[in-house]
Amino acid sequence: MYLITDQFIAGNKAVAEPLIGLAQIQFSGLQKLAALTFSASKTAIEDNVTHIPALLHARDMQELIDLGTTLGRRSLEKSITYSRGAYEIATQSQAEITKLAEAQAGESSKWLVKFIDALSKNAPARSEAATAALKSALAAASSAYDGLNKISKQATELAAANFSAATEGVKETKKKTT
Repeated sequence: MYLITDQFIAGNKAVAEPLIGLAQIQFSGLQKLAALTFSASKTAIEDNVTHIPALLHARDMQELIDLGTTLGRRSLEKSITYSRGAYEIATQSQAEITKLAEAQAGESSKWLVKFIDALSKNAPARSEAATAALKSALAAASSAYDGLNKISKQATELAAANFSAATEGVKETKKKTT
């Protein structure tokens, strides 16, 4: 008969719960992106269908150019709106994944510290240096993770600022051309 300990069950649970959470976050993000894409596609098709008769009935080249410019401007506006929506979905999903990863890293770190402490209590004599080295390595890894996390957040903020600047630049260019 196999003996399943509470630690084994807790370990499996500790691994499964974050993976389920990650899957839920990804599915939610994909669902939102699919809805956004469907809505944008539907709107684009409706806009094109409503403009086809006007393009077909244009009386001269200038009217055709004006209609094409109007359609192009609306398409650009809708593209910017779609891009913003997709970016917001991606940013939100990334933030939720980061939050989940930080929580999991914290739990793993706590578990590892407890494990090292238990190991040091049962370790043979003169193994204090090895235990101290393990704790030092854990502290260094934790510090490196924190540093990478800060850099990642700064990169995300910079990307958001660049995205906003780019869309505002497109809008300004559009306003100047009208």
